[in-house]
Amino acid sequence: MTDALRTPDDRFANLPDFPWAPRYIDDLPGYEGLRCAVIDEGGGPGAPADPPTFLCLHGEPTWSYLYRRMIPVFLASGARVVAPDLFGFGRSDKPVDDAVYGFHFHRRMLLALVARLNLRNITLVVQDWGGIIGLTLPVDAGFRGRLARLIAMNTTLATGTPPSEGFLAWRAYAKANPDLAVGALIGRGTPHLTEAERAAYDAPFPDIRYKAGVRAFPERVMTDPGMEGIEESLAAKAFWARDFRGPVFMAVGGADMVLGPPVMEDLRRSLPTCPEPMLIPEAGHFVQEWGGPVAEAALRSFADVRPA
Repeated sequence: MTDALRTPDDRFANLPDFPWAPRYIDDLPGYEGLRCAVIDEGGGPGAPADPPTFLCLHGEPTWSYLYRRMIPVFLASGARVVAPDLFGFGRSDKPVDDAVYGFHFHRRMLLALVARLNLRNITLVVQDWGGIIGLTLPVDAGFRGRLARLIAMNTTLATGTPPSEGFLAWRAYAKANPDLAVGALIGRGTPHLTEAERAAYDAPFPDIRYKAGVRAFPERVMTDPGMEGIEESLAAKAFWARDFRGPVFMAVGGADMVLGPPVMEDLRRSLPTCPEPMLIPEAGHFVQEWGGPVAEAALRSFADVRPA
């Protein structure tokens, strides 16, 4: 059994603008004994028989709270919204060994969760590590048949190419700060956050023991040949470029020095159906914090797509 910590529930009391209660799942195959927290809303009585399902995947060092500005827009459209917390983040259990946090550990978890919830008609919504992992999910044939649309924000497919100076600086900073002040970090690039919102990003991590995932993820980005996940990422790049013809929407935080406009333009070249991205010049890396207008623009874009 994986040795893990569970953040006390009282750390998540009175979260601003986040009224949704988590659904806890502790029987994912291969993850027995670990409890995963998932926001699973909408798609109930009165919804279409096969409603769009927005699968919202967070990255480093955030959790599903990051999607609180987008979730209401998706729900108002009649859709189902599923926003899991990756192990090591949010209200999910947090393995204490940094070495646990490999690419496949999280990718297999997401595939198991999608199968467990039998998600269909999926709009994949990704940012940061949510995309580094999530964009590779369609390599699995079982997921591919469930996929309908994509919303991509400040992310990449990591295929072992040399990293940017901005990423190297971030990796070095994270390594030098093993007890990373998460709320303060997010607040620096998102100046409109309130003190209570910054505290919500700190909530999952009572102390340094809970931050193995926060420490591990910057080191796991596939920047060198042979790293875990490169094979799946290369296959995913080919899938998006050659096989996927569904609707795509891209939003870009222009002030992001790590996964900003140049990186997103490179990703766009692998997405033939992606129109001109929505650029938010003042938005930093955590572009979901400008997420209400992003979600609204994505829905309008999808509504304008004519059936093939």
